[in-house]
Amino acid sequence: MSVGKALAIIGLMVTALGGLMMLGVPLGRLPGDLVFRRANITVYVPIVTSIAVSLLVTLFFAIMRR
Repeated sequence: MSVGKALAIIGLMVTALGGLMMLGVPLGRLPGDLVFRRANITVYVPIVTSIAVSLLVTLFFAIMRR
C-alpha cells in the first residue's frame, strides 16, 4: 500500500471518529475505564477504550493487507 493511500485512509478514519463524537457518541467513556477524582485532581485511565481502539486498528490493517 502506498503512503499516500494510507494517509488518506487514516484521515478518513479520523474524520469519521470526529463526526461520531459531534453526534454525541460517548467515545472514551466505556465501562472499565478508570477515573480517579481527588480534591483538585482528576486522573483518567482509558484501559478498555485503548483495547477497543487497538482491536479496530488491527482489524483495519489486516483487511487492508489482503
